Amino acid sequence: MSPAPADPLEYKPLDGGWGWMVVIGAHISIGFAYATPKVLSIFFNEIQQDLGSSFSEIALISSIMLAAMYAGGPVSSAMVNRFGSRPIVMLGGLLCGVSMITASFGTSIIYLYFCIGVIGGCGLSLNLNASLIIISKYFLKRRPLANGLAMAGSPVFLCVLAPFNQYLLVNFGWRGSLLILGGLMLHCCVAGALMRPVPLPCKPPSYALEKTVEEQPNSGNTKLKKRFVKNAKKFLDFSLFKDRGFVIYLIGSIMFIFGAYAPIVFLSAYAKSQGVEEYSAAYLLSIMGFVDMFVRPGTGLIANSKLVRPRIQYFFSFALVFNGTCHLLCPLIKSYAFLVVYAVFFGIGFGMVFALIFECLMDLMGSQRFPRAVGLVTIIECFPMLLGPPAAGLLVDVYHDYKYLFLMCGSVILTGGLFLFVMNIYNYHMLDKERQKQVRASEVEMKLTPQAGTGQTEPEAKERNVALRDPENTETTD
Repeated sequence: MSPAPADPLEYKPLDGGWGWMVVIGAHISIGFAYATPKVLSIFFNEIQQDLGSSFSEIALISSIMLAAMYAGGPVSSAMVNRFGSRPIVMLGGLLCGVSMITASFGTSIIYLYFCIGVIGGCGLSLNLNASLIIISKYFLKRRPLANGLAMAGSPVFLCVLAPFNQYLLVNFGWRGSLLILGGLMLHCCVAGALMRPVPLPCKPPSYALEKTVEEQPNSGNTKLKKRFVKNAKKFLDFSLFKDRGFVIYLIGSIMFIFGAYAPIVFLSAYAKSQGVEEYSAAYLLSIMGFVDMFVRPGTGLIANSKLVRPRIQYFFSFALVFNGTCHLLCPLIKSYAFLVVYAVFFGIGFGMVFALIFECLMDLMGSQRFPRAVGLVTIIECFPMLLGPPAAGLLVDVYHDYKYLFLMCGSVILTGGLFLFVMNIYNYHMLDKERQKQVRASEVEMKLTPQAGTGQTEPEAKERNVALRDPENTETTD
């Protein structure tokens, strides 16, 4: 069972060199992209009391931010294809900083939805997609390791920002905390500056083609229509739905995304409801992030091994099952010590999933189709992202108990993992059958090709074959 063949590249990836500096920049931008919606939950109790909002309403802040981050995927991919990753990441960092600074002056929950959710989510989308795309251009053989190191930015920043936000909240309130956090997020502009474009070899044929195109007269509307259709295909390539492996991956990832973030958003509040102190509750996120920090690059190393890489889709399925099982066991926990154990296992499962989630998509689509695929996947995943945390918050509002939240999220993620495992077996079985059918067809074509190439009829070809097998008889007949 081998992975899907990658599309041929026009150049040989560096697999090192300046690519490691690009990984550092991606580590920073991805760290802010994934950690910010999580650590904002530390401010939710104070914002809820200040603005008089419910659990489901306050959870929409992170949901809208994450949904905008995922929905902006196709736009971000198209902008990266047009301008490159460096300016897009710098623009994303600027939007993130402005969103937090303006949100610090908010007086209504709708204002926070727009500033933090929409503007901040769009900025995070630019950071995330541009970072993932440039890594796929710099690395091929070491791509799982590079992805694991870049995605490790999320747990590193979660580990640092969770207690730091609690410190800011105690000393400056939620408004001052957002103001300082906005200043920190401007460092994404510095991270974007590290993302130097990939040096491409000069190709005389392509230069000649460009020259001939420049010499041709402008054909007006026809040329504009062709360009518009081409850009539309780059923006949303619905032909990807014809790929069976892509559809299977998409369904499983949607189920994971629906239940992935609600346990993080409400973990601190759940710990406080169990009588845990504020700083201790915030440290649960840090513990999860600390474990996640080492799990992601470790998972990248394991996924890069010869034994696991051909079976990376099954490894991804196992990570989802492990993650969902952790959430199903969480309602049984009643003490802080066991909450720490839950945070550790949650970090392991979460780290495995996010170290593999984009690598599995690259494995299925190849480097050339990955930008279009990741854009389509992220815009579809924005819907479960938008519905997941508010649905979990609604369960808390209705039942006044957090256990139903964890049961819902765990069951959905576990179902998604089992679905991926079973359907990947089916997919690889069908790929083997299709490959065998292609081999048979090629063998039949090779048998017919010599006869067709000589221009002989079937009886003439048979006579020629007999003559070749028994040359003495043919001489006597002559």
